[in-house]
Amino acid sequence: MKIKSICCLGAGYVGGPTMAMIAHKCPDIQVTVADMNEKRITAWNSDELPVYEPGLQEVVESARGRNLHFTTDIRTAIAAADLIFVSVGTPTKSYGIGAGRAADLRYIESAARLIAEVSHGHKIIVEKSTIPVKTATAIKAILAANSITDATFEVLSNPEFLAEGTAVTDLENPDRILIGGENNPAGNAAVEALASVYAHWVPRERIITTNLWSSELSKLVAN
Repeated sequence: MKIKSICCLGAGYVGGPTMAMIAHKCPDIQVTVADMNEKRITAWNSDELPVYEPGLQEVVESARGRNLHFTTDIRTAIAAADLIFVSVGTPTKSYGIGAGRAADLRYIESAARLIAEVSHGHKIIVEKSTIPVKTATAIKAILAANSITDATFEVLSNPEFLAEGTAVTDLENPDRILIGGENNPAGNAAVEALASVYAHWVPRERIITTNLWSSELSKLVAN
């Protein structure tokens, strides 16, 4: 599967810069960053970005308006995408079981429900947020329960390893790109589709593939 259109749900510190770099390095792929925060999207479309990282302004300006777009029209962005990054917040739970310790997955869950509602055809869903192990299993269950069309989904894990102050360098010249997926034909095809995007600028030997839970676990260990 050749990726022609990418959407990222979440225009924060991870989603915005990561999508800007992909658009910068992959002029043949349309990249849309979608967020319900209108003020944040307006900032991404201006000269005063909501995230400050050395070199980020130049990367954004190289692709914005060409193949990099920022929008609050989340449904349209999802519908048009072959591959959807989920990069929404996962704050610590403030009440209930696990309060003060466990990740609150309500934004991940609502993103999965929305993806299920508006998708047609085949979609690759990529976990980019910092999440507990086995979140992919929960996402798959939500997609299956809420899909009202002929859509099919493959879920991948692609954790970020960005450091504040060097995010652009980390994205342009990463030590590694980790992609986790199901070990079956559909899962392997989805992993290869995402790997092919990164291979526009990252040497193949730095693109490491593994299973879903190992990829999810690696980010928690790195943190």
